Formats: sequence, structure tokens, C-alpha cells
Amino acid sequence: MSETNSAADVAAPHRYTAAMAADIEARWQDFWDAEGTYEAPNPTGDLAGDPELAAKPKKFIMDMFPYPSGAGLHVGHPLGYIATDVYARHQRMSGHNVLHTLGFDAFGLPAEQYAVQTGTHPRISTEANIENMTAQLRRLGLGHDKRRSFATIESEYYKWTQWIFLQIFNSWYDTDADRARPIAELVAQFESGERATPDGRDWSALSAAERADVLSDHRLAYASDAPVNWSPGLGTVLANEEVTADGRSERGNFPVFKAKLRQWNMRITAYADRLLNDLDGLDWPEAIKLQQRNWIGRSEGARVDFPVDGAGSITVFTTRQDTLFGATYMVLAPEHELVERIIPAAWPDGTHPVWTGGHATPAEAVTAYRKQAAAKSDVERQAEAKDKTGVFTGAYATNPVSGEQVPVFIADYVLMGYGTGAIMAVPAHDARDFAFARAFELPMRCVVEPSDDRGTDASTWEDAFGSYDAKLVNSANDEISLDGLGVVDAKARITDWLKEHGVGEGTVNFRLRDWLFSRQRYWGEPFPIVYDEEGIAHPLPESMLPLELPEVDDYSPRTFDPDDADTQPETPLSRNADWVNVTLDLGDGAGPKKYRRETNTMPNWAGSCWYELRYLDPNNSEKLVDPAIEQYWMGPREGQPTGGVDLYVGGAEHAVLHLLYARFWSKVLHDLGHVSSAEPFHKLYNQGMIQAFVYRDSRGIAVPAAEVEERDGAYYYEGEKVSRVLGKMGKSLKNAVTPDEICGEYGADTLRLYEMAMGPLDVSRPWDTRAVVGQYRLLQRLWRNIVDEESGEVTVVDTEPGEDTLRALHKAIDGVGGDMAGMRFNTAIAKVTELNNHLTKAGGPLPRPVAEALVLLVAPLAPHIAEELWRRLGHTESVVHQDFPVADPAYVVDETVTCVVQIKGKVRARLEISPSITDAELEALALADPAVVAALDGAGIRKVIVRAPKLVNIVPA
Repeated sequence: MSETNSAADVAAPHRYTAAMAADIEARWQDFWDAEGTYEAPNPTGDLAGDPELAAKPKKFIMDMFPYPSGAGLHVGHPLGYIATDVYARHQRMSGHNVLHTLGFDAFGLPAEQYAVQTGTHPRISTEANIENMTAQLRRLGLGHDKRRSFATIESEYYKWTQWIFLQIFNSWYDTDADRARPIAELVAQFESGERATPDGRDWSALSAAERADVLSDHRLAYASDAPVNWSPGLGTVLANEEVTADGRSERGNFPVFKAKLRQWNMRITAYADRLLNDLDGLDWPEAIKLQQRNWIGRSEGARVDFPVDGAGSITVFTTRQDTLFGATYMVLAPEHELVERIIPAAWPDGTHPVWTGGHATPAEAVTAYRKQAAAKSDVERQAEAKDKTGVFTGAYATNPVSGEQVPVFIADYVLMGYGTGAIMAVPAHDARDFAFARAFELPMRCVVEPSDDRGTDASTWEDAFGSYDAKLVNSANDEISLDGLGVVDAKARITDWLKEHGVGEGTVNFRLRDWLFSRQRYWGEPFPIVYDEEGIAHPLPESMLPLELPEVDDYSPRTFDPDDADTQPETPLSRNADWVNVTLDLGDGAGPKKYRRETNTMPNWAGSCWYELRYLDPNNSEKLVDPAIEQYWMGPREGQPTGGVDLYVGGAEHAVLHLLYARFWSKVLHDLGHVSSAEPFHKLYNQGMIQAFVYRDSRGIAVPAAEVEERDGAYYYEGEKVSRVLGKMGKSLKNAVTPDEICGEYGADTLRLYEMAMGPLDVSRPWDTRAVVGQYRLLQRLWRNIVDEESGEVTVVDTEPGEDTLRALHKAIDGVGGDMAGMRFNTAIAKVTELNNHLTKAGGPLPRPVAEALVLLVAPLAPHIAEELWRRLGHTESVVHQDFPVADPAYVVDETVTCVVQIKGKVRARLEISPSITDAELEALALADPAVVAALDGAGIRKVIVRAPKLVNIVPA
């Protein structure tokens, strides 16, 4: 028999038990649903006719979208949901109009993989998972406005995801105005001649395909042939942010290769500076801001052009343009588009044998090396390997300051993902260039004077010398000399020279790359794009949205040997010819024409880039969001200059994925005038993780944690000793505890209290089922203080509380209110427990004012029992919208404090005095105290140091 069903529980017919908790919780959840208790009014309707409600400050509180997994919830999942619910309830009781709801991020790979395995349509399994998760969450008593909930797979939702994509597609970034503008305005500039075309021809002289190419170079959403992260094992391409540090797919842990494919991209790089600068105005954890700053990676330097005969120029970005005279060779990333253009038919005379890699021609050498490089991850390519690899392209470029011909190599340590995909190599002053130059017997030139005794002959060095404090040497031509200058001055001078001679200029570079937005999947939002017979992309008109997914027989993209880089994507949609090939009238005056649909789908991040806006106005079929509603809930205001959600709670793992993408979409929508908020989330809070012990047998396989026995400090499963380590909680680790189990054993209010009491919300903590009973006992004592367990009658009395009780009560009110506002729920529970224990020890029936205040204090944390007790106390209105108690300052301040009196550093007396006592009054009391007089024994006093009200230090003469 469990502790919750002990003999004592059974003996008291009205004791708070798990069975009673279940009854209370189910009844009040039904009541809240029926009454619409948590429905938040919008300004365009209810607020307009209710001045009192309109005068309330608003609070928009959000959790990160949950994915409806088939495994359902374990007790770690609701931690953040319970926390935001407690906070939202306290804010309601503190006079705010609170919007708090929850939807489901329902597109994605897991449902598709399940469909591949079972043949079940992803929608069927996903909707079943949503139904199950909704029931689990409801049981926790979460106060969500259910009218506003939705799933991203609903066509009325992703209609607007597609609509936003079209806004981005039909926009360009005007660097002069520093904002996005409609693409039609750019077309007008080309048509009028205000803006020249790339080759100088009139806009009217360009073919339709040429115009499309020109505009594609400006659009914020564009398709391009570019190096992408290709995962054969998944059958899809991935964004940089979805590739792990060791070059594998975040989902599935498959190898990832570089491949050149035509894919959709978002020009997030256009917003790099704004994404950086606006971080300063956000109330986010500094660690998350730092991750975004590092990911965006702003660096100042110079663009330098190295001419190549017959092939234009190789452009490099460098932060050390002062070392340009020391550049003795160049390196291109193997994927660089210029490689094919600069390769000669044969090796130049005198080519060093080491440079050719043993190949007969440059083309053969480059092809072989590219294949070798494609099999490596970016991390592997940048690792400080002892042996550097590469191959000569057969081409030479001209160093623009020295006029020297420098050989051009390709090497895997140079990536297309940073700068221009090309570097000028200064081997004397860069460790990787030094190692490469040694391997390929390339020259080195010292141009930064070493601070040690190695001298300036770099050929004799054992390693490179890098410094920002040294002087420049060997850096002069007939027009400019950097010799003797420091690095800062040398950078400025050479940058001016480059610009004057038209071979470069100062510029800013970013680590951030454009967002790869295509996926070769079925279960995602279809692109609202069709292609004509010339291959030109056309947006669907808004009247054709939503473009819904077709039914298919095979949900799986074609997957390949995970290690086979020489493969190409094949999407599930491409196999549905009736859907792909269509005749449409796009309303552009061209009449009905044959088109081919885009057969990629959007990534799973698309739907979560804007979902905060849908919560505001979930049933609007005419526009993205009503402007007045968006302005009310998310618009800029004092302390929130860029607007956004008031509190957003979720895991720190989304720092450079969801959070960065959502900020980008928000800024585009703001620029185009669709929303007033330039940022989606003003305040971000990262909750910790609930961990659990993982037990493994001798094979390293996880065993059921619930069946492990502890004996003499060791752990055993079916008689075999097993290891134990603290880790994640999950079904695969066989250590998951479901909220349903805990609710069944103790009730939802107990689960809520336990998760909030485990420790600070932002710190990870281990789950211990045995400790849950402590919060269950707190609720039993609370119940017992108000309800007679034998009769079920309320025992409170209409009398005034005593002085001690008033002080305990108002200190608790003051402390709990501050803790809840600061999301310190564990200490709030400790203060409630302290007050409840005080009342229990005081004995006798509770005075009504104390009982009611106690219930109101508990209401945000344990809403079901609070609602029940509030009703039993005779109230007909829900506790949810009652005012949170306000502390009386007179009872919060201690009536007396203890002052220590020291003589020569030794405590001689302790005085109980008023906290408001003056220094002079305290000194007089201390000197008059009999113990102090005796200790001084007639000695004179040289000095009295008073620190009222806590300390008096007497220094005898």
C-alpha cells in the first residue's frame, strides 16, 4: 500500500488524499473550461467596452513550442510550463491582463519517420500525439487561453507561414534606408535608370530570365546553386546551425558533406548588424546574447582584389591587411566558384612536383582533391592537423601591393562559410599558413617584426609569429611604406591605399551565413512557388493560399549510404507528377500557363518563426494579425524599445536556431509595416533541466530505473550490479517518469509544487520520486488548517489574528509576492511552508483573514486546492482573478532587532532594540547596560563606533 493510501488516510473521510485531489482537480478543470476563466480579452473587442479592464497593464507570457512526440510527456517536460503558469497566475492576481496559451510545433522529421516505418499518414500520428499531450497538460491545471491554441500543421496556420515567405521573397534590403522594402520598388529603380543593371544595359533590354537573375541577387528569399550541407543518410540538406561541432547531423547523427545544389535561402546576413545591435535592448541571459554575437561574428577588415589573368580577380577578406606585403600564395576553398575558371589546361613550366599531388593536369588534381575534401566535416577541415593538404590550381594571382605573382592553391582548411572562401596566405604570421607553406615548400616573408630573438629571416623559424603590438617591416613599394608603423596605423594607411587604387576597401565581414531554407522532406510547409518553362520562379497569388500538401504513397525522401557523398536529393513531392505539374493563371496578365511546383518543403523552423503573432489573433483569415491587437500585446513601450513578448521561457539550446531565425522574420515584417514590434521576445528566461539517474548493465545498456534496487551503496537490477550516472530523462534511457504517474499517486498540485520547489528554476536538478511526498504533506497540512478531516466542515473563525500571526502572515505575503515576481518559486514555497507551519503550531482554528490570505498565496502554485478552499470559504468568484494579498509594512519590519555590543572585539552584551533607533540613542543604551559597565570597570572610553541597529564597538582608553 502506498503512503498516499495509508490507514490514516482511509480513517479520515475528509482528509486530502490522492483520490480527493483527483476529484477536486477534474472538477475545477471542467469549471475553468466551461467558464472561460483564462480567456484573455483583446483590445479590439472586450477591452473597448470595459474601461476597468482596459486600464489594466498587459502581460504576454509564452513557452517555447512543444513538439507532440509519440512518447508523450515525462516529468521533465512540464517544468517550464508549470513555471510560466505560476508566474501568469500571479500576474493576473497582481492586476494584469494576461495572455498565456500554448500551441504545437507539429511539422518535422519524427512524424515523417514514423510514417515511413508504419505507413501511417504523418497527420494522423501527429494529431493523435497532440490529443494525448493536450490531455496530459490539461491534467496539470495549466491556465491557458484554449481559444488561441493551434498546431502548425493546420492549413489556416501555414497559409500565413506561406504568406510570410512570399513577403520575404518579394522584398529586398535597402542598405541606404537600412530596412527591407518591396521588390517592386527595386524594379521601379531599374526601370527608371535610377539604379544601373549589373552589365549596364537598360532594364527593358534584359530577358525575363535575366531580370529574374538580377532580382534574385537582391531578394531576401532566393534560390541559388551554392555549397550546402548534404546528409545522404537523412536524404536532405541542413542549415549550418543543424550540423554538430563534429560535422554530423544534429538529428540522426549522420555524416554531413559539402555539395553544390540549388536550394532556397533566406538572406539573414542583410540583418547581421541589426541582429547584433538590437541584442543590447533585450532582457536576455548574457550567455545567450554572447552565443548569438559569436555566431553572427562581426569582424572589421578589408576587401582585397588579387587579379588573375583572364579570370578577373580573387577577392579576399582579411582582418590583417597590414600584412599584405607578406602574402606569398593564395588558397581557395575547394568549392569556390572561381576554381573552374582559373585552371589552365596544363601545369605551368617549373611547377613544383609537391604542388601537383602527382596528377597529370590541374583539372585532374582539383577534381581528386575536391572529392577528398567533400568527405570531411567543416570541423575536421579546420582542425589543427599536423599535415596540411592541398593542391596547386595551376594559376597565379598578382599581389596588388608587391606586384608579385603568387601561386593559387585549393585546400580544405579554407571554408566557403567564412569571408569570401579565399585567403591571402601570410605564412610568416599565421600558424596554419606556416604549416601549409612548410609542407609545400612555399616562400615566407617577415613583415611584422618579431619581439623575440628569431630575427626577420622567416625561412629559419620553427613557427609563425603573430602580434598586434609589433612594428611593420619589409612592407614598402614605390608609392607606400608601412615600415615602422604599428598595426593600427598600418591598417588604416594600407586600406586608404587599396581604395585609392581600386583594388580593395575597408569592410565588415560576418561569420553568419544565409539561412538554408530547403528540405527534401514531405512533412513540412510547401513553398508557394511555381516555375515556368524557362525555370523562372513565380510566387503564387495570395488567393491560392494555402497551398496544401498532396497525398503521397511514399513519405520518405530517398536516402543513401551515409558515407556516400556522390549522391543527389530526391524528394517525396517530386514523385507526385499530378501535383507538381499544373496549369495556373497567376493573375499577372499572362493567362493560364504550365508550371512546375517547388518540390522541397520548408524546414521545421518555419512555423515557429512567427507563432507568437498567431496567438494574438488566431482566427483572423483576412490578415496576419490585426494591427491594434499586435500593438497592444507586443508593441514598443517604455523599457521595451523594440517590443516583443513580455516573458518567453524555454531551453538554451535554441540560441542560434529558433531564436535567431524568429528575430530575422520579425524584423522583416516590421520593416514592411506588418507589425510594430521589431523583436519577437523582449525577455527570455532559460529554465534548467530535470535530470534522472541512468542505470546501465555490464554491456552499457540502460535498464529500467524503477526496477533497480539499492543495497549497501551499490545498485542492482535482477541481481546484477549496475552503474549509475546522472543524465537526461527519456524513454530510451528507461528512466522516464510520467506526470500521469505522479498525478495519480499524489495529485497535480503536488507535482506542480514539487517541480517548483526542487531548486532555482534556471538550474538543472535531479528528480527524486521519493521526495515528492514532502509537498503532498504540505498540501495535507494546508487542508487540515482550514477543513475538518472528520466532518469536512470549514473550521475558520471570524476573529482577528494575534500579533505574532499577523507578523508571520505579512512577512510571508511580502516574501512570496517578491519571489513570484522574480520567478524564485522554490523560495516562495519555502515561505508558504514556514507560514503554514507557524499556523499549525499556533493551534486552534484559523482567523478568516489569515485563512483567506493563505489560500491566495497558494493559488498560483496549487490552483486546484486553492480554488476548492476558496469556494468552501464562502466565495462565489473564482480565486484565479482575486487580488494577490498586499503586505502591511508595519508588520513586515521586525519589532526589535538584536544589537551586539563589543569591547576590544569581545561580545559583552546583546540589546533588543527598535530597528529605527538612532546612533546617539543606541550609544547611550549600550554604555548604560550593566554588563558593559561591569566590563569597563571604570576605564575611560577612547572611541565608540556605532553601526545602528546591529553593532556598537567600544574602544577603552
